[in-house]
Amino acid sequence: MVFSSPVFLFLFLPLTLALYYLLARSYRNVLLLCASLLFYAWGEPVYVLLMLASIAFNWLVGIAVEATAGKRISGWILGGAVGVNLLVLAHYKYAFFLASAFNSVAIPLFHFGYTPAAVTLPLGISFFTFHAISYIVDVHRKQAHALKSPLDMGVYISLFPQLVAGPIIRFHDIAEQIQNRTNTMDRFCSGIERFSFGLGKKVLIANTMGQIADQAFAVTPGELSTPVAWLGVFCYTLQIYFDFSGYSDMAIGLARMFGFELTENFNYPYIARSVREFWRRWHLSLSTWFRDYLYIPLGGNRASPARVKFNLFTVFFLCGLWHGASWNFVLWGIFHGALLVLERGRLGRWVDALPRWAGHIYTLLLIMFGWVFFRADTLPHALAWIGALVGFSHGHGLPAALLANITSVTLVTAVLGMILSTPIATSLCRDWKSRIYPPHAAEPYPPMVARVGNGLASLPGMTVSAFASLGILLLCAAQLAASTYNPFIYFRF
Repeated sequence: MVFSSPVFLFLFLPLTLALYYLLARSYRNVLLLCASLLFYAWGEPVYVLLMLASIAFNWLVGIAVEATAGKRISGWILGGAVGVNLLVLAHYKYAFFLASAFNSVAIPLFHFGYTPAAVTLPLGISFFTFHAISYIVDVHRKQAHALKSPLDMGVYISLFPQLVAGPIIRFHDIAEQIQNRTNTMDRFCSGIERFSFGLGKKVLIANTMGQIADQAFAVTPGELSTPVAWLGVFCYTLQIYFDFSGYSDMAIGLARMFGFELTENFNYPYIARSVREFWRRWHLSLSTWFRDYLYIPLGGNRASPARVKFNLFTVFFLCGLWHGASWNFVLWGIFHGALLVLERGRLGRWVDALPRWAGHIYTLLLIMFGWVFFRADTLPHALAWIGALVGFSHGHGLPAALLANITSVTLVTAVLGMILSTPIATSLCRDWKSRIYPPHAAEPYPPMVARVGNGLASLPGMTVSAFASLGILLLCAAQLAASTYNPFIYFRF
């Protein structure tokens, strides 16, 4: 089930919310677990059993790790459990990739190969595997207590707002909320607003840009021209940001409606002035996960300069591999890892000395080059695309079919996307709200009178926000009714 699908928007979500607030607090986690499993089963009915097995296994491991805390066996249990989780992920996600790499060497040299059994990739397995590892590691580190109830463990692993594409939750950040969370009207309304704007990002901007990007990347290398290459990578740069940040906004908004507060995942990454800064703004939940559970255990910044560079390179190699079982993703990770290593040295000092505008251009160009590996279907396709970007192309101009799809709506959407990729609109909205909403300072009135006055004064702001959210929802509904199925990019990871 997809957040932007009619069945989710007009059936699953309203029904789940209604039942959630009708039920007593003691039964709400039961509902969330059942709803989350139904949400997952809608697209992956067979793999619900895999998820239930993951929930049960890691719940038992957490109890065992806590019960043996301070003993050597606790570390052995942890290591074994992390290994099991990674082996399951490797089986479903990397079996064919690893077999292909093995066969490319074994067949020419030894005249034999290996073909694994065909399996489909379970939806969201990369995300819920990382959630499970975070749980058992946090319990081992005594950053949180093991959950006593398998029901609570099920809610943590399968919570549908973040189940299939994040944000990736570190257990210690949400442990308290699983059993004790506050549901207020302010939080609920904030969740609706956040969800609506995320839906608008996906349906109105990402999908529009995606249509042009898909057409551009469908051009064969022999017909590819430099203008097509730049148009395609520009549109994809906007598409992937609004697709993924839109999903994250929707997930955060949904969770907020149910009383959860999830970590932020994006902070305007395209305004970064270096690749280092980009990764402090892009997919924050993944960056912090790798930092806490891999980079720091490897030694982090405390090691020698050479070891720090090795740690960085290792993390980003695995980050690329985490995104997908293909050489394109591996090279994307290596590309970013190499840039980060270089920016820790002389390149970083040179970048820091650049004017702000030059730093933005430097970073954005490198990020766009990297997205080619992310989007291209094959490695030769990606390399041909990189060549076209720097002028080595065989085609000329833009194909007529592609030009026909670049309408005034496309151009307006592209401009809107560029504006919303920066904090400009957010700053204007914040300034406007500060004029509408009164300061909640001490006043010469009784507290009740002051609260009523503040509430009445804030009605214009709330009304505008409500109408904006409603308008976005109606536009998205109209767009969805006329469009075909279009899943989120990160669903395949």
